[in-house]
Amino acid sequence: MKFIEFKDVTKTYSNGITACADMSVEIDKGEFVFVIGLTASGKSTFIKMLYREEKPTKGTVSVGGVNVGKLRNRKVYKFRRKVGIVFQDFKLLPNLTAYENVAFALECVGMKNSEIRPKVLRALEIVGLKDKVRSFPKELSGGEQQRVCIARAIVNEPKLLVCDEPTGNLDPKTSKEVMEVISNINHDLGTTVIMATHDKDIVNRMKKRVLVISNGMLVGDYAKGSYKASESN
Repeated sequence: MKFIEFKDVTKTYSNGITACADMSVEIDKGEFVFVIGLTASGKSTFIKMLYREEKPTKGTVSVGGVNVGKLRNRKVYKFRRKVGIVFQDFKLLPNLTAYENVAFALECVGMKNSEIRPKVLRALEIVGLKDKVRSFPKELSGGEQQRVCIARAIVNEPKLLVCDEPTGNLDPKTSKEVMEVISNINHDLGTTVIMATHDKDIVNRMKKRVLVISNGMLVGDYAKGSYKASESN
């Protein structure tokens, strides 16, 4: 069984727009996959269906053996504990320190403080912020804030890390640093990484698997791909 499987998936919104059309794709555990395409191509819908922000209209989306689209609403939060999510905008709580922002994710699920502390410190160490535990978001650079977000996403040791344009607000140098962190998480922890991006330099440099989405359809699947304009039109 594949870790992630889209089988004949179609997503049509209430306004009649089809963002995903009869899509089928399989992703192995531990893979690093880029999802690319022009604005409104359907890649964000693809990403959102992985963590059940959206449900398919038809077809099956499976993650780790779970039919995500069939999950009842009351069970979605349990499923999301197994998925780390990193967005373009940092979504940090401004009045909490880096440590507290990461710990908050575990406090919400009722974990004991004695269990939280080692997990948070390890997550911050993985992203290179062990010396910033007491810093507030306003005291951190954009790249550091995004690394706090990554630490928060991995603190519960998820099998899947979903990244939606995580370098969209960062300069090239900082983007490279953040991508090194994400790459290390994939390599060292074996975490499956699915990342939607417009950043051509990152995709071209890393030579990972690339899925190309256009008009809601999967039009390219390259084992060690690059970001070519002709592929995403």
